[in-house]
Amino acid sequence: MRFVPESVAAVVRRGARDAFVVQTVRATVAATLSYVVATWLSREPVPLTAPLTALLVVQVTVYSTLTTSIRRVNSVVVGVLIAIGFSAVVGLSWWSLGLIIMASLVVGRFVRVDEFVQEVAISAMLILGVSQVTTQAWDRVLETVIGATVGLVFNLVIAPPVWVDKAGESIEDLARRARHLLLGLAEELDRPVPVERAAERLHEARQLDQAIAEVDGALRQAEDSLRLNPRISEGLLSRLVLRTGLDTLEICVVVIRVIARSLTDLAKRRDPGERLFPADVAVALEELFEHVGGALVSFAVLVTTQVSRNAEEAEQRLAAELAAAWSVRENVAQLLLRRVRESPEAWQLHGSLLAEVDRILDELDLEHRGRRLMEELDRASVANRDRFSRFAGLRRLARGERFRPRRPRRRRRQEETA
Repeated sequence: MRFVPESVAAVVRRGARDAFVVQTVRATVAATLSYVVATWLSREPVPLTAPLTALLVVQVTVYSTLTTSIRRVNSVVVGVLIAIGFSAVVGLSWWSLGLIIMASLVVGRFVRVDEFVQEVAISAMLILGVSQVTTQAWDRVLETVIGATVGLVFNLVIAPPVWVDKAGESIEDLARRARHLLLGLAEELDRPVPVERAAERLHEARQLDQAIAEVDGALRQAEDSLRLNPRISEGLLSRLVLRTGLDTLEICVVVIRVIARSLTDLAKRRDPGERLFPADVAVALEELFEHVGGALVSFAVLVTTQVSRNAEEAEQRLAAELAAAWSVRENVAQLLLRRVRESPEAWQLHGSLLAEVDRILDELDLEHRGRRLMEELDRASVANRDRFSRFAGLRRLARGERFRPRRPRRRRRQEETA
């Protein structure tokens, strides 16, 4: 078979979907542009602070770029001010160097520069070691501002990609893994299961916790890509849909782990060669687990679907799977009740299986999903209103309105009822 090289366009498209490739290209271009701008504006012959700052602040998303830029500039300015203050009192010696490092690290904690605490001390040391402190200090501040500004403008003009699709794929993969585990548990219900095998299934269920952590990381990146992104008009709604969907799947994964634990405990109570359940109960439970697994995947597709037509189809599939699961669940309940009446041992494990399945179906219910989403939207709108209400006085002052202090709520109620 002759090897056909991959086209350049295909390589570019594949690289555009890779976070590492996108970040490398963006950081390189932004750092180079900041160096060119700094050579025009700064008096330093080699203004490397500007590309260094751009390299640090150009993150994958606009939101993280803005927050990183603010912290980076803040740390450099604080370090420069500390160095100027020390240079006016003492020179550079071993004890003054140690003192300025300690002071910079302490002050850096109070000004909340987060991961750039070390940058405060680095800036102070570099400025303290030069002969013309004031000139070098403000040149360093200028270069830092240039690098941060170029990085921010670069992200605003050339908006970074939105990583919602990647987060959606992670959420759907998590649902499929949970479905695969349920189907694996269902296949062993009508056969003798050694305790070691049941323990392996329980271990697989526990490993889904690590998958949740990975999906949460991808979702955080997607949430940051939606904040302050000029290409997204409904970023808040998209973030809440994905976040609440992952929260629901996380609860379902925990319940599946409890199901695996119950089946492991049930395997311990069975004699060697004895099946977990009679044939009729095992067949009904297997059908129930299949519908629950299908509902999990349909729910994930519904959460991650952006097109309204596809979302409607996903909602219909989810409603059908839930209806079938509830119908089969009633049959399983009757079979388990008959089994418990015949042999009441381990009745609590039989009842826990039904309770755990009910919990999953309740979490995936469309009405429950709608209420949860509306609650999160209301909570987010209240938080935004409270945040912007702090600037209401400044807005009135900018419009030239007369400032009126806000009366306490209790006093307003007393005046209204008087």
